Amino acid sequence: MSLKHEHHHHHKRGEWSSSLGFILAAAGSAVGLGNIWKFPGRAYRGGGGAFLLVYILIVVFIGSVAMLSEFAVGRNTNSNAVGAFNKLNPKWKIAGWLGIITGFIVSCYYIQVGGWVLNYIIAYVTEPSAVFADPLNYFYGVLGANGFPLMGAIVYPAIFIGICMFVLFKGVSGGIEKFNKIAMPGIVFLLLVLLVRSVTMPGAMEGVKYLLHVDFKTLTSGTILSALGQAFYSLSIGLAIMVTYGSYLKKEENIVKNVGYICFFDTMVAIVAGFMIIPAVFATGVDPGIGGGFAFASLAGVFHQMSGGAFFGALFYLLLLFAALTSEISLVEGTIAFISEEYHVNRKKTIIILGVVMFVIGVFYTLSQLYLPIKGVWFDLANGLQFPSFGDFLEFVTDRLLMPLGALLFCIFVGWVWRPENAIKEVEQDGAFTFKLAKLWSVMVKFVVPVAIFIVLVCGLVFGMSIS
Repeated sequence: MSLKHEHHHHHKRGEWSSSLGFILAAAGSAVGLGNIWKFPGRAYRGGGGAFLLVYILIVVFIGSVAMLSEFAVGRNTNSNAVGAFNKLNPKWKIAGWLGIITGFIVSCYYIQVGGWVLNYIIAYVTEPSAVFADPLNYFYGVLGANGFPLMGAIVYPAIFIGICMFVLFKGVSGGIEKFNKIAMPGIVFLLLVLLVRSVTMPGAMEGVKYLLHVDFKTLTSGTILSALGQAFYSLSIGLAIMVTYGSYLKKEENIVKNVGYICFFDTMVAIVAGFMIIPAVFATGVDPGIGGGFAFASLAGVFHQMSGGAFFGALFYLLLLFAALTSEISLVEGTIAFISEEYHVNRKKTIIILGVVMFVIGVFYTLSQLYLPIKGVWFDLANGLQFPSFGDFLEFVTDRLLMPLGALLFCIFVGWVWRPENAIKEVEQDGAFTFKLAKLWSVMVKFVVPVAIFIVLVCGLVFGMSIS
């Protein structure tokens, strides 16, 4: 490839303007709804302190290894997830496609959940008493229990994806980076305000003790699997995102250091969310569930019993909104980069078409919850497990099957096909620093991480629901 062409190619693509911008954007992608509504519930079920410890070890030794692989491939090829494999080894294109497809599916249902979050911000500001009066029924109303959910499935999700499209229109440094420079400090600030409010509630200290108490008897294989699954899910691995975000990195960036910052940031947010939700739950006696029902329905019980509950409730959903937006933007960007580069479609046109298509598909996610109950059609062949809805089926397929599969293929590719030495060369390529843990990283990416992911995959599919 001639230099002139290389330069032209590089110039056309977006680029992060600063280290901080990239770290915040990638951390913003990683910090999503899972950190705030899945992590605390899993930590609670996993016995508190022991779960936190195992989770941190998994992020350090497994999550960071997979993330570094994706960044190295992205920056080396300056390409979207499919284009990257086209350049390195076209036979492995399926790994890129898998990431794109998974990211696409997740972004469709994320739009809807983002819409529900918006709905709740407005509800806590305008009619908290209606939410508090019957939290579960209020949530069901949003989902369409009392007739077509115009606001919950159409209006609010449309506003949510509209905000994402607006940011994406402005490009990589002018849009994604700028937005994350506001949203990420916003997330930290809101988390800390809510943390202080939560731990000062009477009885909250029991929850803090629970999270700090490490009892290895609570560590079952299920707990460890739950932590493994959560780590992958939380770090946005296997979704074509980190390849794409890595491809916008300048060559002089220190990838290893950045991975450290991103993993640290993402894990801190999850842990702080744990220390925000678990103590509040202990103080009020509400059962900490996992997922939407908990975040939208059960938590209302916590806010109801809290002084200034409506205000702090609104802040909590604002926090969720920031987390959802930064993740959705990255999810969509992975697909935008793919379509605009592989099929040479203008970026703005891609954004509009994609936004509309994702929105329309997503509407069925909300409708399938209550309004159009397609019961018993969605099941897991291995166990004949019935899924309550199309939405649950989608989440199962992405979380348990597609994401880990994408991450597995990626690590096998980097470890055995592209080879770790090439990745290390890419990481060290400006010569300004050496990758000190390169040997350990090579062993991890070749042996340890693929085995760990394989176990998650098998257990997630075979034992299905038990690792929630």
